[in-house]
Order: sequence, then C-alpha cells, then structure tokens
Amino acid sequence: MTTTPLSSPATPLRRPAALAALAGGVCAALALGVSELLAGILPGATSLIAAVGQVVIDLQPPGAKDFVVALFGTNDKLALELFVAIVAIAIGAVIGVLARRSFAIAMAGFIAFGIVGFVASLGDPLASPVMVAASVALSVGIGLQALSWLLDRLGAASAPTDPTAAMPSPARRSFLLQSAGLGVGAVIAGLTGRSLLEGTRTAPAPTEGSAIPPASEVVAPLSQAQDLAPTVAGLTPIVMPNERFYRIDTALLVPSVDADAWTLRIHGLVDRETTLTFAELVGLPLFEQYVTISCVSNEVGGGLVGNAKWTGVRLRDVLALAGVQSNATQLVGRSVDGWTAGMPMAWVMDPSREPMIAVKMNDEPLPPLHGYPARLIIPGLYGYVSATKWLSDLEVTTWEGFDGYWVPLGWAKEGPILTQSRIDTPTRDVAAGRVPIAGVAWAPDRGISRVEVAIDGTWRDAELSSPIADTTWVQWLIRWDATPGEHVIQVRATDGDGVVQVELSSPPAPDGARGWHDRRIRVS
Repeated sequence: MTTTPLSSPATPLRRPAALAALAGGVCAALALGVSELLAGILPGATSLIAAVGQVVIDLQPPGAKDFVVALFGTNDKLALELFVAIVAIAIGAVIGVLARRSFAIAMAGFIAFGIVGFVASLGDPLASPVMVAASVALSVGIGLQALSWLLDRLGAASAPTDPTAAMPSPARRSFLLQSAGLGVGAVIAGLTGRSLLEGTRTAPAPTEGSAIPPASEVVAPLSQAQDLAPTVAGLTPIVMPNERFYRIDTALLVPSVDADAWTLRIHGLVDRETTLTFAELVGLPLFEQYVTISCVSNEVGGGLVGNAKWTGVRLRDVLALAGVQSNATQLVGRSVDGWTAGMPMAWVMDPSREPMIAVKMNDEPLPPLHGYPARLIIPGLYGYVSATKWLSDLEVTTWEGFDGYWVPLGWAKEGPILTQSRIDTPTRDVAAGRVPIAGVAWAPDRGISRVEVAIDGTWRDAELSSPIADTTWVQWLIRWDATPGEHVIQVRATDGDGVVQVELSSPPAPDGARGWHDRRIRVS
C-alpha cells in the first residue's frame, strides 16, 4: 500500500518561507521601482514613496522633527524615503510568505499598497489623479505578475536536494538569480525614475515674463576684512555658495513652479485683496541685502545655518499694495505645497529691518531647492516661522487666528534666532605650535559685538571679521600657541545689544538650542 503525500514538492505549501519572503520583497521593490520610473516619464504622475513619506511628515508627532534632524541632519529626507521603501519591501516579504497558501492574499496586499500610495499622492498639488491612478495600476500589475512568475519557479526550486551536495539545486540557483535580476531591475528603474522626476522639477528657463531686472539698490562688494576664510583653512566662508547652503523643509519632492504661471495672492485683513504675477512682483523696486538664516533644529555647533546675498522686493511694499488693516497681528506665508509659517506683523512692519520676498540668491535666480521662483526672508526669525519657500500666498490675520505648520507639533509660535557661535577649526588633533582657532557667530538681526574663546578655562577676545550688517554672521579668529596635551576649547558670543550667549545647554525644541560650543583637542 502506498501513501500519497499531502502536498507534492511543487505545491505552494512546500515552498520555503525564506524564499517566498525573498520573492515578495523583490516584487514589492519592483513595483516601487516601476512607480518611480513612471513618475519620471508620465507628466502628472508622482513618486509613491515620496507621497507616503509626505504623509508621514504631515502626521509626525511632536518632537519627531528634532529627533530625525539630530540623527540625519540634511539627509533627513533621504532617510525617511529609505525607511518608507524598506517598510514596503518588508511588508512585501510578509505577503510573499502568505501567498504560499493563496495568491489572492498577494493580490489583496499589492492592491492595498496601491490604494495607500494613490491616496497619499492626492496631497501633491502637482500630481494628476488620473495619471497617478494609471501609474499605480501599472506598477501593481507588474509587481503581481513578477510575483506570480517567481512563485511558479519557487515550486521547482523547492524540490528536495541531495543532502551531500555542496551547492543548491540548479532550480534553486536559477530562482535566486532570477530574483536578483528583478531586484537589480527594481533599483535601476527606481534610480532612473527619481532622476527623471527631479529633472522635471527644476526651474524652467527664464522667459521675458520671468526675467529679473537689475536691483536698484545694491550692496557694496565684500572686502578682504569681511571674509577671513581665504587665509584660514577650515573656516566657513562669509557667504555660503548656493550648492553648500543648508536645506531643511518638509518637501520630499521639490515643487516645480513655472514663473510665467505663478501668482502671489495677498488676502485676509487687508483693504483690497491683491494678486501679483511674477512680472508684476519683480517690476517693483528690487534691492540686495546679506542675511543669515538658521533652522530652529540646529544643534549647538551645527551646520543648519548660512549666510547669502538675497535680491528681492520689500515685503512691506507688497503688503502696502493690499493695505494692511489695523487689527492685523500676524502674517502667514503659504507655499505652493501648502506648508505654512506665521510671523508677528509687528516684526514685519518694524522699520529697523527689511523683510523681503527674495527672487535671487547670491546673484542667481533662486535655485529650486531654495524656493524658486520666490521665497520669504525675514531677518532675525528662524525659518520655521518665516522662511516660506515656493511662496504662493500671504494671508494677513490675527495672532490667535492661525497656527503655522510647526506650532501644533510643539514648536514655539515665536521664533527669534538666538545668539550662537561655532568652532569650525580645529576639528581634530593638531601638532604643537601656532594653531588658528576660528569659527562663526551670529545673532541676526542684532549683530555680534564680541566673541570670546576659552582654552582650558582661560578666556580671551577673538579677532572679528568686519561685519557686513547686523543681519549677518561674523567670522572670528585667535592664533593659539598650542602645547602638547589635551585641551578644551570653548566659544561664546555677545550680541549687539550686549547680551551674552546662554551657557546652559538645552535641545532645539521648542525655540532653538542653547549652550556654548566646545571641542576637546589633543596636541602632540
């Protein structure tokens, strides 16, 4: 009498779980890669990874931003997108294991993936629901077809092998190679698609309507006394090049804005609602100014701060076109992607500073990463309450009437930039002898009057670069005769109002990091 096994080697129940998980994960990655490729090819389609990541950003709990930026700095967006992709692939692996019993489970899982991505993409103002739906359907279909194909081959690969054999069976080896091939294809499709997608989200070539005329008020060229960096290795330049300027915002995909079609709406507590085209905006008097801006997430000694020459129009000139009403106490800037920042109207209207709508950065049209075609630059305020990129809307309202994007997430509603200083060099062990200790200090819009450096607890005044303006940082420098041994270097700044930088350390949340930057240096 013979006994019939409950399942043959080729049946789904005998497929090893690890290989089924591999199949599911690879096919989920393939679906993601195809979706990225289609997003780069099809106008109106968008990255599903970025769309889901944007939802994660929008739903983040209080404190999450500070934690993520502290871990990854300006790579926070890349880390989030990698996390979204890894989670999706992990879920795909689970689906692959479950699909051993029923392929309907795989179909339901992949379709659910597609629905989540489609719904998330609706938050992208540049996405077309029809094109996204087509992209999702094709991506899910290709992922499911690939999974079905791999699972069929997995049945053959699961056949018993000779226990004395040193290598897997040819069928299993073939399955692994096929899975690897699909994985490579997924990576290539994803990278190609993202490259194409980012290429479409760049500033279009200027036309007659978007050309920026020369500024009527220009700043004087910088002198050697205003930039010590050429003579001190490792010192931050007084003006950060655009490509080195820090970027912190909530946009996983940089909005692509056509300046010819762009408008700026000014509304709310105004006498007359006003809408400006880009040509009308730059038709107003343009001026130049150097302004240092900083992210509230910047840790003591961190690099989320930079100084640039900005060209634009006076924000007060634009508001005057609409006529601000006397009961207005807050100005809200909105980006084309819906991000908001609220700032005190009294700060904007204070004649001691020049808030602006910038259209150029370091003599070039705003790079897309930094807000093309127009952004707000408000001297003295952290970016999270002021520096609206890809500006599309100015709402005049009351202080109680609106909270900007970050306020409900636990950040302070008022965000004046704190007095800070940083040691740029030395960063590592040095040889005994004359060693420059140098860095930058900032307190926009109060300016810096003094920087002191302590070596092993003994304070001395540092040489300062000639300030460009109270709105910018300064460089500082001392020349140290370093002796062998371990030494602790500290720095503190005094602002233009005579207030010394706070010594007691605190984290960035809710209104900026405090403390003196220090380094421990070994001299040999």
